[in-house]
Amino acid sequence: MTETRPTGRTSRRALASVAAAALIAGGAIGSGYLPSATPAYAQALPKSPIEAPEHPPGSFAGIVNKVKPGVVSVKVKLDDSASSDDDDGPSQGRNLQNVPPQLREFFKRFGQNGPGGMQPQRQGPRGAVGSGFIISADGYVVTNNHVVDHAKTVQVTLDDGRTLDAKVIGKDPKTDVALLKITEGSNFPYVQFGKSAPQVGDWVVAIGNPFGLGGTVTAGIVSARGRDIGAGPYDDFLQIDAPINKGNSGGPTFNVNGEVVGVNTAIASPSGGSVGLAFAIPAETVQAVVDQLRTDGKVARGYLGVQIQPVTQDIAEGLGLDKAKGALVDHAENGTPAAKAGLKAGDVIEKVNGDTVDSARELSRRIAGMKPGAKVELSYLRGGKSDTATVTLGTMPTDGTKMASRDEDSSNGQPRLGLQLAPAGDVGLSDQGVAVVQVDPDGPAAAKGIEAGDVILDVGGQSVSRPSDVATQIRAAESSGRKAVLMRVKSGKGQTRFVAVSLNKKDG
Repeated sequence: MTETRPTGRTSRRALASVAAAALIAGGAIGSGYLPSATPAYAQALPKSPIEAPEHPPGSFAGIVNKVKPGVVSVKVKLDDSASSDDDDGPSQGRNLQNVPPQLREFFKRFGQNGPGGMQPQRQGPRGAVGSGFIISADGYVVTNNHVVDHAKTVQVTLDDGRTLDAKVIGKDPKTDVALLKITEGSNFPYVQFGKSAPQVGDWVVAIGNPFGLGGTVTAGIVSARGRDIGAGPYDDFLQIDAPINKGNSGGPTFNVNGEVVGVNTAIASPSGGSVGLAFAIPAETVQAVVDQLRTDGKVARGYLGVQIQPVTQDIAEGLGLDKAKGALVDHAENGTPAAKAGLKAGDVIEKVNGDTVDSARELSRRIAGMKPGAKVELSYLRGGKSDTATVTLGTMPTDGTKMASRDEDSSNGQPRLGLQLAPAGDVGLSDQGVAVVQVDPDGPAAAKGIEAGDVILDVGGQSVSRPSDVATQIRAAESSGRKAVLMRVKSGKGQTRFVAVSLNKKDG
C-alpha cells in the first residue's frame, strides 16, 4: 500500500487550519487557555502613494524616451596613418606611463578586446565605431577625439535608422573632444548640456553604441568627481559606475533631467569590459571646448608661462605653510606673461581671481579654460608674505608645451641628505649651483629622486654655490623649526623641480 504524504505547502495549510480552529475553540471555551490580548491584525498599506526619493531608481524610461533620439552611433573609416590596433578610435594608449600606479595595469581605452576574448567591433579592415550626440538642430555632433582621429570618412547613424555623412569640424586631443557636422538634412533632434555639475551619488544614464549595439542604455551613479587618470594635462573626469564598454566612446551621460553631464571617454578594466569604473569628461569642459571648435575649428587656451608642481605636505613644511595647497612655481619662462608680471621660482599661487587654488593641476585647468588676452589676478605667497599680480594671459603654444608637474613621494628620512656634493663648476656640470656627485640609496635625498649628476640650485630660497652653503641653509631651516628643507634641483636633462627633504632628527 502506497503511503501518501502531504507536501510542505499542504502541511502548512493543515497546521494553519488546526491553529485557527484551536484559536476559535479557545475563544469559545473561555479565556483560560489563551491570553486575552492575542488577536493579530494585518497591517494596512497607506492609502496615499509612498513618498519616493528625489531621484527614484524605479524607471528611467521617461528620460530615455526624451533623449535617445539625440544620440548617434559614429562609424569611421581610418586613413593609412592610423595604427593597426585602433578600435573605436586611435590614440587609445596615449600617456599610459602617466596613469596612476593603481590604475596602470587596468587602464584601457575603449576598443581593446572585450570580455571572453570578444574581438573589437570594426567597420571593414580600416574602420572603427563609437558614439556621439547631436547638440543642435542643424546637426552638430559631439564625440571623442580618439574616435575620429585619423578619420578618412565619418558617418553617423541616428536612432531612427538613418545613416548620414558627417565631417570633422575640429578636434582637441588635450581634452579628447571632437565636433562633427552632419552634412545632409536638417531639423535634427538634439540634447542639451546640464546647467550644473552632478553630485557624487546622483543617478546618471549612459546611452551609446557598445560593441556596435547602437541605442544601448545603462544606468548608475556618479561615483566620484575630479579624477586624474593621467590621460591628459587637464584631467578632471567624472567617475561613474554605469556599465560602459568599447564603442561607448563619445557617448553622453545624462542626469535625471535628461541633460548631458559628461562624455564617456575611458574605462579602467583588467579585461577591457565594464567593471564599474568609467570616466566621463564633465559637461562644462566639453561645452567650453565645443564652443571654440564650432567658432574657430580649434581651441586656444590661456597661457601663464610657468612651470609648476604640487605643494606636498613636506614642501609645505619646507615653506612654512599650514596646509599643502596651491601651486608651486618652479620657474617662469623668459618673456612670458608670468615673467612680465614678476612671478618667480618659489612663489606659491594660492588664488585665481579670488578663488582658491587647491593644486597645481587645478591651476592648469583654470588658466587653460580662459581665453588668451584675459586679465587674471593671481594671489601668491613669497617668502611667507602674500602678494598679488595681474597677468594678461598669452596663447598656449601649439607645440604641446604644458605646465610641468611632478609629484614628490613623502619621506620620513633623517636630515642627513645622503649626498656627496661638489661645486658644479668644478665637475663641469654647470656654471652655478652645487653638483650631486654621489647619492646614498638609503638616504632621504634618494627617496626624493635626487640622482648623481643633478645640480642643487638653491636651498631654502637661497642660491648655493658650495657644499657649505647647502649645510648652512639646512642648519637655518632646523633652527627656525622647519620640518623640511626645500631645495630647487636641476636634473641631468635640464629640467628643474623643487624637492623637500624632511628634517625630523639631528644630523648624526
